[in-house]
Amino acid sequence: MVQRVCILGATGSVGGSTLDVMALHPDRYEVFALTAFHRVPELAALCQRWRPRFAAVGTAAQAADLRARLAAADVRTEVLQGPQALCDLAAHPEVDSVMAAIVGAAGLPACMAAARAGKRLMLANKEALVVGGRLFMQAVREGGALLLPIDSEHSAIFQCLPEDPATWADRIAHIVLTASGGPFRSRDPASLHAVTPDEACAHPNWVMGRKISVDSATMMNKALEVIEARWLFDLQPEQIRVVLHPQSIIHSMVVCRDHSVLAQLGTPDMKVPISVGLAWPDRVASGADMLDFLGTKPLTFEPADDQRFPGLGLAYDALRGPEGCTTVLNAANEVAVAAFLAQRVRFTDIHRINAATVAALVPGPADAASIDDLLALDQRARASAEAFALGLAR
Repeated sequence: MVQRVCILGATGSVGGSTLDVMALHPDRYEVFALTAFHRVPELAALCQRWRPRFAAVGTAAQAADLRARLAAADVRTEVLQGPQALCDLAAHPEVDSVMAAIVGAAGLPACMAAARAGKRLMLANKEALVVGGRLFMQAVREGGALLLPIDSEHSAIFQCLPEDPATWADRIAHIVLTASGGPFRSRDPASLHAVTPDEACAHPNWVMGRKISVDSATMMNKALEVIEARWLFDLQPEQIRVVLHPQSIIHSMVVCRDHSVLAQLGTPDMKVPISVGLAWPDRVASGADMLDFLGTKPLTFEPADDQRFPGLGLAYDALRGPEGCTTVLNAANEVAVAAFLAQRVRFTDIHRINAATVAALVPGPADAASIDDLLALDQRARASAEAFALGLAR
């Protein structure tokens, strides 16, 4: 049976890799819908290649542009627009699987729609769990969705565990999330104030978008993954540990109660966890290079430096704080990274903005009662973070 797939964020790196894997298995997968936020020419090219039933963009002007491009190419894809279109496509009755690859909190409503509709939900949007946490997992359970993590680290943990989540608690002592350390693992922390956006986006191992590349450089990406792991695997903060592994060959590990360690290894290529998400519990060709044990450099491990990567501590503090603290942290980080990429603030200001926003905005119970409440909290946190960014603007 052919699996009809909706890709949210089709023009990003994860969306592109998803299409690369699907292209290897035309008998298994069909592109049903593709979405993009603003990259209309790229989305038009994908529609010409894949001929999906639907495509969606952010605004009416973008939709008109996309329709014109598709009409000129004689492509009969129906074009939709706006945030509701993403939710409608994610929950469409003819969609079997959803690749959630939208970056940031903007992807949460569509992820919730897919969860409530009981889809095979391949989650590359970590912010859905960082922002939504308890409510998102509740929607997954109530909707009967199959939640498959796509972050390489969480996919690794998932692959090391039995298929029945009911057995996980009895097996896990703790998990170890590995981190490359990004481009500044060995750089003098005193020099980080001078880092440029291009330097921060030059990841040594992975090819990623600019926002997630900056998050990797600050290790906020790993901080958000700690929060994500808490919800995916129902763990306490002290059961989640982080270690630097510069080679990015071991993608993460499960330490069992008997102290045996289960690890998932592979080349640093997102097509592997994507292929797992598309085919689980089967295994299919991913297109990634095979790991060459004889040609691989020695595998090394280092502690995460609190001075160089202070964002990790914020994540653990947010997990232990009132519900909604992780929403505030994520919102602040999105604003801070955007300000850095626009060269309005320095690299080291990202942590200052995040810490100041978390300290200034402590959520109450009413801030996390519903997804709408969390999204409203998200907006307040963004405004607060923007104010701090303006104060630091150089």
